Parts: sequence; structure tokens; C-alpha cells
Amino acid sequence: MSTVIVPSSNSAVVTEIKALWRLSWPMLVGQLATVGMGVADVAMTGHVSAAELAAVSLGASVWSIVLVTVMGVMMAINTVVAHEIGAGNHHLIPHSVRQALWKGLGVGVVACAAANLATLLFDHIGLDQEVNDSASMFVHVISLGMPAFACYRALYGYTTSINQTKPVMIIAILGLLFNIGVNWLLVFGNLGMPKLGGVGCAVATAAGMWLMLGAMLAWVRVAPAYEQTYPFTHWEWPNWPEIAGMLRLGVPIGITYFAEVSAFGAISLLVARFGVVQVSAHQIALNFSSLVFMVPLSFGIALITRVGQSLGEGDPHKARFVSWVGVWMSIAFGVVSAGFIALFRWEIARAYTSDPAVQELCVQLLLFGALFQLSDATQVATSSAIRGYKVTRQPMVIQLVAFWIFSLPLGVVLGLAPAWLPWAPRAPMEVYGFWIGLVLGLTVAAVLLTVALKKLANQRVLGVARRS
Repeated sequence: MSTVIVPSSNSAVVTEIKALWRLSWPMLVGQLATVGMGVADVAMTGHVSAAELAAVSLGASVWSIVLVTVMGVMMAINTVVAHEIGAGNHHLIPHSVRQALWKGLGVGVVACAAANLATLLFDHIGLDQEVNDSASMFVHVISLGMPAFACYRALYGYTTSINQTKPVMIIAILGLLFNIGVNWLLVFGNLGMPKLGGVGCAVATAAGMWLMLGAMLAWVRVAPAYEQTYPFTHWEWPNWPEIAGMLRLGVPIGITYFAEVSAFGAISLLVARFGVVQVSAHQIALNFSSLVFMVPLSFGIALITRVGQSLGEGDPHKARFVSWVGVWMSIAFGVVSAGFIALFRWEIARAYTSDPAVQELCVQLLLFGALFQLSDATQVATSSAIRGYKVTRQPMVIQLVAFWIFSLPLGVVLGLAPAWLPWAPRAPMEVYGFWIGLVLGLTVAAVLLTVALKKLANQRVLGVARRS
């Protein structure tokens, strides 16, 4: 068996960069629009009151953890379809998509219940009753959109893996416009609508999720690009072995995402004890960092498709080449984003809130956000490339170690300064200590995942060489 070795010439690199960019830029716009819903929620409630902003910030922390975990669990369909496209097995794709939708329905219902149960934590972190009640209601309402989101992500993975990425961009933009419009009506009570504050944001986002699912179903139904792999030719009941196989791929990805996002969420809950100013500034800095993160994340999703298709073609040399081009693209963006955040941190803070105390603290936290851009970009690209190889457990373990063994414990020690630890700081560093822990966790993840990708890619190349 012969293998085509992809040359690492400048022309080959430029060609691959263009291919990755063609795949990723519509997803980038779509991801920014999706995250923009959360940005709009926080920014618009920030101009209502600090208490309302704190409630939405805490509710959004719980919602984000569940949302991103579901996104990871549903990502198995990306790898499955990409490998089938590379191997030319188009006839197998419709069945996989139908089963992914059944999986999405089940995952969405479970996630909805989990989000509501998570609000019980608000009773044990010393919140003002008004903030507690508002944050809980926010989660109760917004969680109704979770089943739609999970099914949407199944179709999202299907369409991006057959190289159709523009639909997700257009649908996400429509979802964002819908969200902003309904927020304007319900958060502030414009045009005679009830003034719901943060709960109005939840109504807008949940309704937007169902709208996006309907739009994606309609697009797949009418667009010619889906004719060869159209999944809705007939009814099909759940195939439990097939769904179990997707869960074996997807659950480790979900846990990987959970490990990172839950660490951020746990920090938000712990920071809440330091008062409205600190939790609001923390959430704003974290919200903007999450917005910037969508760029390397989009590169990563494109990498799953490109690496999976290369392996489906039986070409591990090309898969290795694609992986490292994608990683370096992501790193280059990390350098640019770090500089942008550092230079424009005051403008970013003012865009979110008019409270001077929150602005001043937010500006300082954004410097930490700039610092971890390089590590964040590296870890998401390397972990995505590894998933393109249908390896999902190793990134899971690395992320759990990075965030729950290194990042969060260090944040607790520095932020809370427990008296029973002789080597803890004399005075709590409060929110600053937790952000130092985040920088460390992302750096550990980046280093370990880079080593893992190098080893995995080389092993696949050597394995083919031995068989040829």
C-alpha cells in the first residue's frame, strides 16, 4: 500500500490555510453570532442595574456549562460524517444523522433537567435573595431551549462535515438578530411589552434556539447540496447500539468541554461571595474572552473535518500536515487577540457596563485574559485535531487534570487563602487569585495536548509505513 506524503512546502501550507479558512470563516461568524446572544444578554442587562447583571451573570454561568457540555457530546457526528466523506461512503451518512438527532433529543432533555437542578447551588453561596430568585428564574426559562439546541448541533455537525458551512452562519446571524430584538422588547419593556429584566433575555434565547432548529431543518430540506446525503427520506426509530457508539465518542468530548467550562463556572460561583462588583467584572471579562475564543474554536471544528476526511481517505501524512497547519493558524490568532485585548481593555469594559467600579476591575481582569490567549488557542486546536483521529478520551483526561488538579485548586488557595494551609497567601487575592489559576490551567492543557498530538500523528504515519 502506497501513501501520498504531503510536502511541507510554502505552497502546500498556503493551500491548506486557504482550505481551512474556507471551512472555518462561516462557522466563525456563526459561532460569534451564537455567543453574541450571551454578550447581548449581559450587555443589555448591565444597563438595567448591577443586581440584574449579577443575576444574569450567575444564571448564564450555569447555562454556559450545560450548553458547552451538550455541544461537546453532540460533536461525535462531526467526526463520523467527516470519515465517511473521506472514504466516499455517502450512503451511510443519512442513517448516522437520523440517529444523531435521536441522540440530540435525549441529550437535550437530560441537559434541561440538569440545568434546573443546578440552580439549587444558588441557595448555598450566600447570594442576596433578589439575585438568587432572578438567576434561578433565568435558568428555568432558558433551559427550555436545550432540546432544540442539541438537535440543532446534530444538524450543525452534519452540514459542516460535508463542507456546507454557510448555512450555520446565516442561521446564527438570524438567531442573534431575533435575540437582540426580543431582548429590547422584554428586558426594558419597550413598545408596551412587560419589563422582565434578565428573564426577558432567557425568553429571547430559548425561543431563538427553537427558531434556529426550524431554520436548519428547512435549509436541509430545500438546499441542493444535501440531496446525496439527505437524512429525512423515511422514518427511523432509535438504534440504541448506534447511539451508544456515538455516545462513546461524544461523551468524552462533552466531559472535556465540561472540565474547562465548569472550572470557569465554579470560579464564577466562588467569586460571587466577594460582592456584585467582583462577580460582574469577572463575568464581563470572561464573556469577552469567550467571544474571542470562538475564532480558534472555529479553526478547531474545521480541523476535525479536514483531519477526519484525510484519515477517511487513508492518508495519515496529510492528516498530520493538516493538524499542524491548523495549530499554527490558531496560535497566530492567539498572538493577535492578546494584543487587541491589552490595547482596548478600557473600551471593552465601557461597552458592557456604565458602573465605574465594575469598569476599573474589569480592565485589570482583561489583562489576565490577554495573557492566556496563546495557551487557549493552542489547547483548542490541538484537542480538535486529536478528535479528528477519533481519539476523545485522552483530551478528556488532560483537560480534567489541567483544570481540576491545577487550575481550580490553585485559584482557591490564592483567591480564598484558607487559614489551614500554611503556604497560602496571608490575605485572599479574591478574584485575581482565581484568574492566575485559569492562566496556569490553560498553559498545562496546551503543553500536554501538543505533546499528545505530536505522538498520535507520528504513530499513525509509522503504522501505515509498517503495513505498506
